[in-house]
Amino acid sequence: MEVVLVLAVIALIFVARTFKIVPQQNAWVVERLGKFDRSLTPGLKFVIPFIERVAYKHSLKEVPLDVPSQVCITKDNTQLQVDGILYFQVTDPMRASYGSSDYIVAITQLAQTALRSEIGKMELDKTFEERDLINAAVVNALDEAALNWGVKVLRYEIKDLTPPAAILHAMQAQITAEREKRALIAASEGRRQEQINIATGEREAFIARSEGEKQAEINKAQGEAAAIVSVAEATAQAIRQVAEAIRAPGGEQAVQLKVAEKAVEAYAQLAQKNNTMIVPGNMTEVSALIGSAMALVKGAGRAPAP
Repeated sequence: MEVVLVLAVIALIFVARTFKIVPQQNAWVVERLGKFDRSLTPGLKFVIPFIERVAYKHSLKEVPLDVPSQVCITKDNTQLQVDGILYFQVTDPMRASYGSSDYIVAITQLAQTALRSEIGKMELDKTFEERDLINAAVVNALDEAALNWGVKVLRYEIKDLTPPAAILHAMQAQITAEREKRALIAASEGRRQEQINIATGEREAFIARSEGEKQAEINKAQGEAAAIVSVAEATAQAIRQVAEAIRAPGGEQAVQLKVAEKAVEAYAQLAQKNNTMIVPGNMTEVSALIGSAMALVKGAGRAPAP
């Protein structure tokens, strides 16, 4: 009974050492008598017990690796506290097993060295502006070296850049001054635009007023011209009618009579002005005018009816 039990235990150990189930996205390195033999892919695999053994197990997933924070010196001799995160993936299980004793430590140290080198090439302001450039440079430096370790560096991201407190204070003061400058420029631009708008409005208003005055003068001139034309036409019509009346029988005598009447009225009105008696210098003209008028009146009374 005991022998059977021992044989069963040996069989279980033999089966456990023979059959291996490799999980998905994993690779196991098998050594035969201490020498690399093959890599096991996911699934059920067979290993010769006591002759072969699984020496290394690697995950083929993308692995995030936190790079410890470190102090870097910029080109303008400013200290920066920089930390980042690295993403890598095992692509060659054999190289990852035998290329380096610890590829994670190797990648971490190389990432810190490459980061210090790239930061040292830039001035402080550029380090904040060129993060993508720094990240790409670190990835390129790591990728070349990591090929021998069976590792592919996918990305590197700077998580934080922290300058000293004095530099932060100076940067904040600079930003505040720059914002105040922009505010003053914006205010001055606003005032300038306001003055331009006012001047433009006044100019347009003056043009509109002058155009209105011009049109009013044109309308007034046109109205006066029309009135003058109308008066001239009416006067001409009156003159024509008077001329026709004069050319009619008895028209000339009627005109002379009217003139005599107007003359007499004029002399009468002159005599009534103020308290002074106005006497014509040549009384003969007056008497002749009156005589002519009386003769015309009498002639008109003797004229036969038509």
